[in-house]
Amino acid sequence: MSAPDNLKKLYEVRFSDAERASKERVWRVLCKHYFQRFVRPSDTVLDIACGQGEFIRFIKAGRKIAVDVNGAVGAQLPADVNFICASADHMRGVADSSVDVCFASNFFEHLEGKSAMDAVLREAWRVLKPNGLFVNMQPNIRYAAARYWDFYDHLMPLSHLSAAEGFAKQGFSVETLIPRFVPFSTKSVLPQHPILVRAYLALPFVWKLMGGQFLLVARKAE
Repeated sequence: MSAPDNLKKLYEVRFSDAERASKERVWRVLCKHYFQRFVRPSDTVLDIACGQGEFIRFIKAGRKIAVDVNGAVGAQLPADVNFICASADHMRGVADSSVDVCFASNFFEHLEGKSAMDAVLREAWRVLKPNGLFVNMQPNIRYAAARYWDFYDHLMPLSHLSAAEGFAKQGFSVETLIPRFVPFSTKSVLPQHPILVRAYLALPFVWKLMGGQFLLVARKAE
């Protein structure tokens, strides 16, 4: 079984149709009421390892690009998304200095090690425009250690601090680092109705109690 087919099979086991629908509702709120602040209407946005495309389908941008090794993803994305079947460390078809905002969510923990993460960050640096942003959301091993390894494809542990060092080593300037942002997983016990998700985003003090993922925003500073 190929790597993309293996990943597809794993996600079929992990998420039911109802859970996928719930994830989409959560992402719609996350994009509209939080992540949109990092994206201007004219920006070119690149969703790295886009998965089912929950971010890229709901963010508003001038141009949308999604990259994933699973070619089947392209058929599931809206017509306004330019899908490229490629690995995150070799994003062929994405030109140098052509992207305003790179986004990645729940991705780096699936890589085999720090050298693989370095390769992805170098590729992101290549495609980003000067002063472009990389927005990354990631399970935080510091606050989710008890559950981090409950997922079969989690390979590399990262905390908010170790991730920030990795970005800085590549030359990025880390501008925002929130150790505890959203809960560890959509499978976590948390309110998922859109109104309650919006209320959660408006109450940062609650993040410190329920958050299991960190948020890192870094700039390509040259």
